[in-house]
Amino acid sequence: MAARESVIRGIGKSVKAVAKSRGSEWWYTPHMAAAACAIGERLPLVDLVLEVRDARIPLSSECLQLRNTSSASRIIVLNKADLADRSQTKEWLSFFEKKKCMAFGVNSHNRDNIREFLTFLQARVRELKKKDDRAHAITFMLVGIPNVGKSALANSLHQVGRISAAEKGRLKHSSVTPQPGETKSISSLKIASHPNIFVLDTPSVLIPDVIDDEICSKLALTGAIKDCVAGEINIAEYFLSILNLGEEYKKWAKLSSSETGAVSTSEGSSSLGKKQKRQYPTDHTQDFIVNNVRRTLFDAVSSFSGCTNNGEDLARLIQEQFVVLQKPSLGKAIVHHRRLHRPHHSLNVAVSTSKYILPP
Repeated sequence: MAARESVIRGIGKSVKAVAKSRGSEWWYTPHMAAAACAIGERLPLVDLVLEVRDARIPLSSECLQLRNTSSASRIIVLNKADLADRSQTKEWLSFFEKKKCMAFGVNSHNRDNIREFLTFLQARVRELKKKDDRAHAITFMLVGIPNVGKSALANSLHQVGRISAAEKGRLKHSSVTPQPGETKSISSLKIASHPNIFVLDTPSVLIPDVIDDEICSKLALTGAIKDCVAGEINIAEYFLSILNLGEEYKKWAKLSSSETGAVSTSEGSSSLGKKQKRQYPTDHTQDFIVNNVRRTLFDAVSSFSGCTNNGEDLARLIQEQFVVLQKPSLGKAIVHHRRLHRPHHSLNVAVSTSKYILPP
């Protein structure tokens, strides 16, 4: 545990150093401060606030600006539910229900799930209209910290909602990137008709003051803080400490070598491209590169002779995992992965796309 705590302190120290520097490009920037003001001005004007959180860390990804917002006018949306443990997500939904907070788990890339969510939202609209017979168009506002998937959710609601309403016309799109904090302005997208419902996609907001080290580490691991702030090696070490001390890796034993083995260079990039297309294009937890990394990590942990509860042994295991992830066979697959997706080193492939369990 000492090794993990050391990594957490290192990440916290790195983030705090950036946050304290004036004119920081990564923490509570001028555009983020302006966005916080704009969101605050619109809060009393919208019908419902959709607070988007990361389903893997439903407490740590809270948007503190909304803490004093009435639970009657807010819905907590646990996005990226496909990356979280399903049973734990159900428990969190029950937790929020007991707290008298409306909550819904969603995967922005699953159309059926988006349709369910849209139906849920339309039911809430009918409840609003019963209370005060609102004749105007209904407006929701998506709010949240960086990289919880607000823009992806807005786009999916817009696309599915327009198709369901059989509306013609060009679809609008909010900008979506894997980097946190890329949305710079508030945009409006129509998601339903009869009544007309619009959703406002807003820029991400972090609080001015740095939170504690462990929350910083969780936000860095899930992509809410840019890798360069916390340090890629620090993030990878934190991920591996969680993996090695948990039970998740044992599920990877069932991965066969044919599913996870590296592709030889003789197959060429065209074969890799075809294989990639045949597999799950929107679910990178099933990416053949990710499965290859999982298998490599499983072999390293299961063959380790030390005790992971011992700090020195855990640190040694992590270093051994660093070594095996640099093997040429895996490295060639990683190079191809960089061409298909945003740049990653071998550890970040596992960190960014693997299903893992985090304390909330």
